[in-house]
Amino acid sequence: MAKRTLFRGTALPLALVAPQILITILFFVWPAVQALKQSMLIEDAFGFGSEFVWFENFEAVLADPGYRHAFGVTAVFSTGVMLLSLTGGLLLAALIDGVTDKRTGSLYRAMAVAPYAIAPAVAGALWFFIFNPTVGIGAHWLDLVGIDWNHVRNGDQALLLVVLASAWKQIAYNFVFFLAGLQSIPRSLLEAAAIDGAGPRRRFVSIVLPLLSPTAFFLVVVNLAYAFFDTFPVIHAVTQGGPGVATETLVYKVFKDGFIGLDLGRSAAQSVILMVLVAGMTVIQFRYVERRVHY
Repeated sequence: MAKRTLFRGTALPLALVAPQILITILFFVWPAVQALKQSMLIEDAFGFGSEFVWFENFEAVLADPGYRHAFGVTAVFSTGVMLLSLTGGLLLAALIDGVTDKRTGSLYRAMAVAPYAIAPAVAGALWFFIFNPTVGIGAHWLDLVGIDWNHVRNGDQALLLVVLASAWKQIAYNFVFFLAGLQSIPRSLLEAAAIDGAGPRRRFVSIVLPLLSPTAFFLVVVNLAYAFFDTFPVIHAVTQGGPGVATETLVYKVFKDGFIGLDLGRSAAQSVILMVLVAGMTVIQFRYVERRVHY
């Protein structure tokens, strides 16, 4: 029987939730309000003056071909990162979950989780040096098999490189949750299916995947946010949005227009559009995709 805790009065409950409320206000609500306010202003780059222009910044952003190009790059980039990181995490978890020796399994788990401890900028720098067209060992190996690798001047190769680097960084995070989900599945279900004649592939598709659907749904939401926002350090370390604008995603364009171009109003408008876009996609996932999740 579950034990319930009753508070006498409201002072203690409010005190317990106050830190979280304060953090939410300081690091989400207040910046969001400031971004919305700034998106309706045309400001001097040095802060000497501003003009209220209503939605002109949004109209200019949506009419900008460069922004539409960044939108397309973001769609390809985020889809690739999400699919590769989820697939890689699930495959790695399934392989390590099948290791019967405890010491070997512990070693494999530690090795699989290790990349998540690396800072995104460091991970980007690592992949940059590995595939550097001049001194990179990865570029040298590709050259040996006849692939001319130079992501500095080839936009498709640059986009592929940042997708791989970002996905590699996130695989460890997905691995932890998928492994926990796999280990929570009752072995009796798998043994009963094996007795009934179901092979490993059939057991995985018909039993394991449906039972992992809550974990997979959670990771889809998290990985989507990661691909849109947290991959900025990787892109900045590897390509800086180049060559040209080949790897310029929406979040990188916000940085480029705001901190390099000093167009603060349009940069703020882009951040508001990005925030609404991600929030809308999250709502759609909870509204329609969650229906297919088996809890």
